[in-house]
Amino acid sequence: MIGVNVTYGGLTPSELKQVYAEERLNWRSFADPKNAIAAKWNLSGTPTYYIIDDKGVIRHKWVGPPVEKVIDVTLEKLIKEAEAAAKKTTK
Repeated sequence: MIGVNVTYGGLTPSELKQVYAEERLNWRSFADPKNAIAAKWNLSGTPTYYIIDDKGVIRHKWVGPPVEKVIDVTLEKLIKEAEAAAKKTTK
């Protein structure tokens, strides 16, 4: 998981890093004060969730929080696809 914070309330990157530490985020997160990442990824609202496959292709995108079960099912399907593809290349 990767986080990109586009609305960080005027915090400096070092202050934002402190918030991440206090919140005990266990994933990498970036500040995007100039919205460069948001523009490149066509962000239309926050929060936005992306699922990226093993080839780096965006396979799913949700604007607003998706239902947890939907993420689980989607991830399980993509993991099975990646595992099947890996087995084919190792034979």
